[in-house]
Formats: sequence, structure tokens, C-alpha cells
Amino acid sequence: MATYRRRTRIRAPLEVVWAFHAKIDGLEALTPGWMGLSVEGVRGPDGESDPPELLAGSEIEMASQPFGVAPTTRWLSRITDREQGEGYRMFRDDMLGGPFDLWIHTHEFYGDGEETVMIDTVEYELPAGPAGPLVDRLAVVGFEPMFRYRHRKTKELLEGGEYPEWVEVESEA
Repeated sequence: MATYRRRTRIRAPLEVVWAFHAKIDGLEALTPGWMGLSVEGVRGPDGESDPPELLAGSEIEMASQPFGVAPTTRWLSRITDREQGEGYRMFRDDMLGGPFDLWIHTHEFYGDGEETVMIDTVEYELPAGPAGPLVDRLAVVGFEPMFRYRHRKTKELLEGGEYPEWVEVESEA
């Protein structure tokens, strides 16, 4: 199994960065256009369509057609874990069906004053038979531009204090 990791400091409070990632809108906003992503359905843990928040047990059906010309790939992803603690938030998703033999994506967020450290860790295996370990290491060539974009876009959308209208942050009263 191979692992990819990317870490970025966001000049926005933990609660804002967490709220941004807690909805399907965050996934759509952070996916580069060249990936041709379409979210085909979202089900909450209780089977509810289009839940207001992605909780543990939520499933996301997606299709991707990179550059509009590559074959369409379908994904079924499930949120397996979700934690909230003092100064820390995390959720993890895995792929139930799609192009990888294994895909576990852990999203971690650490509050640091008015800033947040965001860490994406992906454990993965491609369906490549005996050549798998070599092919897995080469997959970073595809991951790096996508995750660089995602982290840059998160900074762009959240730094500066004006957030997308769908980012709802609970106020402390």
C-alpha cells in the first residue's frame, strides 16, 4: 500500500474550515474542472437523499471524465469516521467501488489560533497485479496536481473572512 500526504496552513479558524468540508459543496468546490466530476447522488447514514451534512455512514456516488475525453470512471465513496475534539476535526472516507483496489482518504484539521492546519492523507492501491507497488508510487504524478489545487483553492475560498454562502459556522454564545 502506498501513501500520499499534503499539509497546508489556512488563515481561517478551525470551525470555518471544518464547516466548509462538512458538505458536498466543499467537495465540488475543491475538485479541479479538468477532472470532469459530477456528483450523482448523496445519501445520509439513514438513507436520506442530499443530507445537510456529511456524517459517518454517508455515501457519495460520483462520476469523473478527466479533460472531457477520458473514459468515465464511477466512484462510490463512504464516510467511515468523523471526529470532533478540542482543536481537532477529522473525517475519513473509503472507496466502495471505483478505479482503486484500495482508497482511504483521511482529512484532518488542527486549530492553531485563528488558523487551521489541514492535512490530507491517502492510502491507496491501484489494480496493477504484480507491478502494483511500482505503479502505486507513480500515481503521485496524478495526485500531486489535484491535491495542490484543492489546498490552494481552500486557501483562496476561506482566507480573508468572506466565505461561500453555504458555509454555516455555529456561533459561540
